[in-house]
Amino acid sequence: MTKRNTQQRRHSIIKLVNDQGEVSVDELASLFATSEVTIRKDLAMLETHGLLLRRYGGAVQLPQEMTQITNESLSLNKQAIATKAAELIRDHNRIIIDSGSTTSGIVQQLNDKRGLVVMTNSLQLANAIHELENEPTLLMTGGTWDPHSESFQGQVAEQVLRSYNFDQLFIGADGIDLARGTTTFNELTGLSKVMAEMSREVVVLLESTKIGRRIPNLELPWTVIDVLVTDDNVSPQAVETISAHGVKVILAPYAN
Repeated sequence: MTKRNTQQRRHSIIKLVNDQGEVSVDELASLFATSEVTIRKDLAMLETHGLLLRRYGGAVQLPQEMTQITNESLSLNKQAIATKAAELIRDHNRIIIDSGSTTSGIVQQLNDKRGLVVMTNSLQLANAIHELENEPTLLMTGGTWDPHSESFQGQVAEQVLRSYNFDQLFIGADGIDLARGTTTFNELTGLSKVMAEMSREVVVLLESTKIGRRIPNLELPWTVIDVLVTDDNVSPQAVETISAHGVKVILAPYAN
């Protein structure tokens, strides 16, 4: 099944759910002449991106009030940044995807990649990766669950990461201090630093509205960051300042 056919099928599933209000797995498998496993992966991916709700044996239309919430929480702007960042991934790369709403948008871009090994500290991302039709080799950090970041953190996670080496790290941030680097509200920054240490290339994903936020907790200094992917609503002065730190700035179309 080609990526194009997969996208067409998922588009048709969304239309069916919106038209009928509810669909079943066996109905869809018969309609599209594919396996129930493939349909379940389709429904899981569509639910991940807030387009429907899975129910036992099928899926139902997303309630109107939930649609509004989902659109606000996973904006087109974040997805545009994630899509641009995913263009940096090559077949057979070993990558880390850190937990976060912007980094999660990378997952749906992985279906056309081959031979990937993907490490994450997020249960949500792990589930989404598992549902991909072209499923990469999936690794998880394990460790101590942190409810604030909804991810695994701590010494066990750090030890697991140190057992591997990676081509790329894709990580978000709560803000950027133009003088120092990425900043975060979360005081647990140890795992982020180990992720960066074990990766040949560190790619930060962040909306331009967060640039200039001087949150007290420094997460990653400019010296370990290779690429910043943000939207093209960023000011030229900020791009110039960030580039002066030796960081490549890649701009995605501003989608809001």
